[in-house]
Amino acid sequence: MKHTTLFSTLAAAIALGLASQPATALEKGDLLLRFGLANVSPNDGSSGGAGDNDAVGVEDDTQPFINVTWMLSDNLGLDVLGATPFTHDITLEGSGKIAETEQLPPTVGLQYHFTPQSNVRPYVGAGINYTTFFNEKATAVIDSISLDDSWGLAAQAGVDVDINRDWFFNADLRYMQIDTTAKTNLAEDIDVDIDPWVISLGVGMTF
Repeated sequence: MKHTTLFSTLAAAIALGLASQPATALEKGDLLLRFGLANVSPNDGSSGGAGDNDAVGVEDDTQPFINVTWMLSDNLGLDVLGATPFTHDITLEGSGKIAETEQLPPTVGLQYHFTPQSNVRPYVGAGINYTTFFNEKATAVIDSISLDDSWGLAAQAGVDVDINRDWFFNADLRYMQIDTTAKTNLAEDIDVDIDPWVISLGVGMTF
């Protein structure tokens, strides 16, 4: 459902961009500021601890994001992604919610913009993600929980579509490697692969 909504919105935005008047093209030295809402949807799995593999799950969350891209050339940009903290429920098969945690996933990478002179500008990117977990709380079954921070690769594809000469629409899809070890009061640690898809919709300005 989320992907259907994204594609429908994207199609409408591209149609608007194709119908709009040409706007200022990207060039070396430009700064792109984007902001909106991002949904972190884990592609989760787990091993270790009590129970079967993949018994531990991580629920999704949506929060505001901010994203800055500095154009190193007309096509290549240095990209930094930030957001307000995401809150995720942690579940155990057969027991429901057993804990919750907050996390921040700042990501730095390089973007390649295919058509910097157009008012519809698709791009792809790759980089490094660092995710820090905090405010972990056990709510059932276990008495305590802590999650190790994570380093991993990140990839993205997206598009900027001009609304007018000052504003543009942005849609973005990222995949992040986020792997952590959950330490609880139980005897054995649990390895949790979160590896989320991050879908964001927003607007931006070029400076």
